[in-house]
Amino acid sequence: MDTPVFSNFQAFRTAEKRPVRYRKPMNFIRLAVLQAAVASFLLVGAPAQTVKLIPMPREVRPSADRPVLAGVHVVCSGCSTEDQFTANDLVQTLAQRGAAAGSGTGALTIQLVHSEGAGLPGGFDEAMRAEGYRIEPTSAGLTVTGATTEGLFYGAQTVKQLIEVTSGHTILHSASIKDWPAMRYRGLDDDLSRGPAPTLDFQKKMIRTLAEYKINLYSPYFEQTMQYGGNPLPGFPNGSMSAADARTLVAFARQYHIVVIPEQEAFGHLHHTLVWEQYKDLAETPHGAVLAPGQTGSITLIKQWFTELAALYPGPFLHIGSDETVDLGLGQSKADVDARGLGPPYLDFMQRIVTALEPLHRKLLFWGDIALNSPDLVKAMPQSFKDSTIAVSWEYNPHPEGFAKYIEPFTKTGYETWVAPGVNNWSRVYPNYSMGLANIQLFIRDGQRLGADGALNTIWNDDGEGLFNQDWYGILYGAAASWQKGTSSLPDFEQAYAQVFHGDATGKLNQAQLEIMAAHTLLKEEAKTGDGSDGLFWIDAWSRDGVTYADKIRPYTHAVRLHAERALTLIAEARAAAPAPIATFTVTPGVAPVYNPANAYPSAPTSLRETEAIDALELGARRLDFLCLKFQLADEMRLSYANALAGQGSTDKKVRASVTHELSEINNAANGRIEDIRDGYSMLRDLYEQAWLQSNRPYALRPVLEHYDYTVALWLARSDKVKAAQRQWSETRTLPSAAEIGIPPAPAGLE
Repeated sequence: MDTPVFSNFQAFRTAEKRPVRYRKPMNFIRLAVLQAAVASFLLVGAPAQTVKLIPMPREVRPSADRPVLAGVHVVCSGCSTEDQFTANDLVQTLAQRGAAAGSGTGALTIQLVHSEGAGLPGGFDEAMRAEGYRIEPTSAGLTVTGATTEGLFYGAQTVKQLIEVTSGHTILHSASIKDWPAMRYRGLDDDLSRGPAPTLDFQKKMIRTLAEYKINLYSPYFEQTMQYGGNPLPGFPNGSMSAADARTLVAFARQYHIVVIPEQEAFGHLHHTLVWEQYKDLAETPHGAVLAPGQTGSITLIKQWFTELAALYPGPFLHIGSDETVDLGLGQSKADVDARGLGPPYLDFMQRIVTALEPLHRKLLFWGDIALNSPDLVKAMPQSFKDSTIAVSWEYNPHPEGFAKYIEPFTKTGYETWVAPGVNNWSRVYPNYSMGLANIQLFIRDGQRLGADGALNTIWNDDGEGLFNQDWYGILYGAAASWQKGTSSLPDFEQAYAQVFHGDATGKLNQAQLEIMAAHTLLKEEAKTGDGSDGLFWIDAWSRDGVTYADKIRPYTHAVRLHAERALTLIAEARAAAPAPIATFTVTPGVAPVYNPANAYPSAPTSLRETEAIDALELGARRLDFLCLKFQLADEMRLSYANALAGQGSTDKKVRASVTHELSEINNAANGRIEDIRDGYSMLRDLYEQAWLQSNRPYALRPVLEHYDYTVALWLARSDKVKAAQRQWSETRTLPSAAEIGIPPAPAGLE
């Protein structure tokens, strides 16, 4: 779906109906109208409602919505084993969502047709052959047609979204659909090397979910978190993938038409390998992060890694990373870099890597950032290098002027090129989707326009605190943008997300996302604090840096908190509107669901889906709210102690009573500001731990929890100091200086 292109970011935001500064609350009059319209769903032949789908297909002609009265019957006559997997997966997913299997009179029939043997089916053209599909309404239900197994699979994923449970009733949003992808490769690069290490079960869930939104590549990112038989030391115990895990994941993903592309950094980002003494000679700088290009052992190590990877991951691609080689020229390669500059030594080593890995017969992906600094050298690289590699150009900020400078140096010089936007999740209390979605939209749009073959959306966990369940919003938008042609509509996605992903008919979870985006925008664009970062969350508001940031954030804490708290309210309301599921069926993998007609329509379950992602959304809103509350409380304590000091010399009983009151406001077992901060960090610690363990192994959790524990201990120690000051006041009517306790002076102008 194409939308206009704008020359500046403000105009772009205005046209997208997404204000830069404040997001208005949802229009609840419109919402009430939509809710009232739900009643018409129950009537056969009711008017078609707007179909909400992710990705939105190229052609959609809605027809009359139909109630699903007696379950769903999926037919796949003469299907291959792969197609039968698609049919079974569809049956199981629909059953889990309340449309249980049925075969009697009145059951909705979904016919899956794979017509590859008969050539292109009717209504198909050559562009649709590889992954395209058609859906057509029939008197009995729907027919889904694909020219390939992949196309039929993607058609089935769309059917999952067409059948919805709302207000206790199961509805088919019937439509005629013609669809195929704009980009051949649609992927996700998943950082497994900076803390969070997902369980294998969660990776399987991730694969299933990515496939539902038509992503066909998954690239786990390794620095030291893949276990190698030939070099076993770097792989962290309980925090790295084993060969057995890799084989299991690859086989599982294959069923869902997802290729797993292992990314092993092969130049930079190797600190956790190079700290080992046996690799000392291979480090550009002692215990640094970059391999020394001049050491023959560097190529030997790379060959060993990728030979093992090729045996475990049989797809057509391997990813050699090679970005951000910041140490290059600072150590062993200094003389070469001083003589020739950074570009030639870098590209020479890249050529040696490609030559060394030729026997593996794989296309090698590499990050394009370093190469962009030497466009003439990139252009002059031998054709064999260009034929063997794919340049993955990455950039994570929105550029309303366009991304041509990141793409054309490769596409115009003969390289296969992919684009890599990012969800902007790194080092955030919750991803900054105001930045992330705009980056994804514009970069993928320009990638399509300028000849890129694929999009590899990225998530990064730079400070080790990232939670994958907070990233789905950006991941699903990346799936939509890379499947759809042209500029993928942000408003369409924002309005469809909660219904499609969570089964939320109220739209409240959509609005909750927008409220958090508005809060991020306030912090970034107005307060100039770098948005809702983990750094801002952790900074001690009584430290010198904390006082500096307090001055910046103070005018906006009220508005940011209102956005965050509105998000929390919306989340609670969405949950309250979705009753607990009714046990109408039993789903066992590989076995047809057991259906209980006694609990059939109209009592289908309407509980929300992907509740762990809702938990993660709530945690993000709570952390954002507390981030600002912390600064407010710190200011109030600074002012209270300044007032107490001002009154300590008085003999007036009322003034002395006010001093006692001011001290109690700071430190009180029930209502003190110190206790508020202590309790806030303590509660968030427990919620964070729960969220982490929903998807990750315990590995790398402790440093984060220690940060919470350290911060709680800091405020407990301050409580003890203020208690001592309270005793001193009670006994001597004097107080220690603010500096002795560690309280900064009161902010200027604060009353």
